[in-house]
Amino acid sequence: MKLIINNSSMQPIYEQIVSQIKNHITHGELHEEEMLPSVRTLAKELKVSALTVKKAYDALEEEGFIVTVHGKGSFVTLANQELMLEEKKKEVEADLEMAIRKGRSCGMSDQEITDLFHIVLED
Repeated sequence: MKLIINNSSMQPIYEQIVSQIKNHITHGELHEEEMLPSVRTLAKELKVSALTVKKAYDALEEEGFIVTVHGKGSFVTLANQELMLEEKKKEVEADLEMAIRKGRSCGMSDQEITDLFHIVLED
């Protein structure tokens, strides 16, 4: 599992870890019951505090993406398929919002954007 921390980002490090692990899970790069690196191992790898990684793992567990078994480690869980689907829908929504902003920034009207959306949708 490859994670990249951007120290100049305005996004907190633990949130960067959470979003990248969620991304790996939703794109099938991490599979159900796959063990994640230990908190200490990942912290050492990323050169961040173990508390930061722990906070990320706690957030992932709270959202239902992983489960932590005391003494054994943290594992990917796909128990909540609706949650996975919702994450993918959020990605699509963000992509659509970005496309609309790009269209408006080059002077397209809402009607032109809508027309273009329907043309693309028909392909």
